[in-house]
Amino acid sequence: MRVSVPNIPEAILRSANAAQTRAILPAEAVERIATFLSPGNAAVVTGAGVSVDSGIRAYRGAKGRYLNPNYKYYHELMDPSPKGAAFRRRYWYVHPLLLWSLRSYLGYPPVRDAQPNTTHFALAALQYTSVVNKVITQNVDGLHHKAIAHVWDTTRMDQRILELHGRLRSVRCAHGHITDRNIFQQQLSVANPEWKAFADELEATGRQPRTNPDGDVVLEGVNYDEFVVPDCPECLLEHRHNNIQKPEVIFFGESITKESGIARKHLFHDVERCDRLLLMGTTLATFSAFRLLRHAMDLHKPVLLLNLGPTRADGLAGVDKIDIASGAVMRDVVKSVLGAGWTTDSVVADLLQSGIVKPPPDDHDDTAPRVEA
Repeated sequence: MRVSVPNIPEAILRSANAAQTRAILPAEAVERIATFLSPGNAAVVTGAGVSVDSGIRAYRGAKGRYLNPNYKYYHELMDPSPKGAAFRRRYWYVHPLLLWSLRSYLGYPPVRDAQPNTTHFALAALQYTSVVNKVITQNVDGLHHKAIAHVWDTTRMDQRILELHGRLRSVRCAHGHITDRNIFQQQLSVANPEWKAFADELEATGRQPRTNPDGDVVLEGVNYDEFVVPDCPECLLEHRHNNIQKPEVIFFGESITKESGIARKHLFHDVERCDRLLLMGTTLATFSAFRLLRHAMDLHKPVLLLNLGPTRADGLAGVDKIDIASGAVMRDVVKSVLGAGWTTDSVVADLLQSGIVKPPPDDHDDTAPRVEA
């Protein structure tokens, strides 16, 4: 299953932008979502919109259009030629993440330090109480794990939370060696002391370069030729030089393989085992997620889509859509589904009192994002 450049058919965008979407009150949305989830055994697919309240910019603007044409392709990052080496230097300085939160040496710390919002904790409560059996996320920010890490161990989290497009918190070299991302950041700092000093200055002064919606840091007049991407330490132990390293995320043009820990058969099996499918904060622009929806529809599973703005699924028979932000309703959804039980379970009560609400600045809907030359 190959990840393609995210796209919503132009006809859907035109139709959605021309239509007058009926405003829905939060109370009505809560009732509809709670009724859908109450029978249990639900699977949830989440996208970029779920992490907006954590300060991570959305992939698309309010009108559904992708806001950064500066795509990153897998074959460019893994190219062993001098051209590929130059791309990796530029990438690791400005772009280390794909499909919702692409960050880099400068951009990674805000993602690393981002905290789960109220939607992440609400979904954690639904998973803890087994109303939701599986969360399949397109996001690579690790926030679903952070929300429930104090309740579940790593093994259980990895069983119940599937990161469809990988994770930013680790790096894999071309020979399969894995490095913790924080350690890799330290290696980059040691190899590039001048850039480390610049990063420290940004942190000390609170100045953060303006980023495009997919996380690209906008820096003008920067020379990338002197930026050093270190060799994989495991490869050096094997007497081999290799600086071809990438985050464990799936790039445009890259296939979701068994090596990435995710197989198409496994994904479809998760959909087959659930009784209903809730999609949240996703435009379904990438086929990796859209295929899951189509599989659920082929099996005649009930499907509910919660998203602000147009999606690839708009107009599909059998898909019930609610146009509202998840953060406006999900806490109340959990309370409605669990009834008085949410107050008597200390774990659930704590989860429902947790979560930040710190969306990014208003410029996240910039219709003409700056792109480096």
